[in-house]
Amino acid sequence: MPQLSLITPLGDITLTEEDGAIIALDWGRGRDQEGTTLLKRAAAQLQDYFDGRSLAFDLPLRPHGTPFQQRVWAALALIAPGQTLSYGELARAIGSAPRAIGQANRMNPLPVLIPCHRVVAADGALGGYSGLDGPQTKRFLLAHEARTLHKDGSLAPPGVPIR
Repeated sequence: MPQLSLITPLGDITLTEEDGAIIALDWGRGRDQEGTTLLKRAAAQLQDYFDGRSLAFDLPLRPHGTPFQQRVWAALALIAPGQTLSYGELARAIGSAPRAIGQANRMNPLPVLIPCHRVVAADGALGGYSGLDGPQTKRFLLAHEARTLHKDGSLAPPGVPIR
C-alpha cells in the first residue's frame, strides 16, 4: 500500500492509501514512501491545516472498522472545527453509551482527519486521547483550531474551555 510521510508540528505522520482512499494516519515515519496523487493532496491539506490556512479536509476516507465504529466515525466527521461534543452528547446522538464512544474513538485509524480530538468529557475536561502524546496532543489540536478560527474571523465559537 502506498504511504507518504510528512513533518507536522506534532512530528512525523504517515498517510496510507488503499484503493483510491486514505485508510490510515499514523504517528511517525512510514517505511514505504510513494507519493501518489491522493497522498500528495492529503499531505497538502494536512499542511494547510497545521499552517492555519484551512481546517477543512476534502478527501476520500475509508477507515477499516466495525459497523459501530463506522457510525461513530461518521458522527465525528460532522463535528465542525473549533466545536466540541461530550462523549455523552455523541452517544445520545447515535443511540449508544459514552464508554462505547470512547472505545471507538480510541480505534480511530484517521486521527485529525476524523476529528476524535473534538470529543471531550461532559464537564469540559479533555478526556482521553490515544494518539501520540495523549491528552497533550488533543490539547494542541483543539487550541490550534481555536487559534485558527479566531485568526480568520470565523463566527464559530472555539469550543469549550479546556481544563
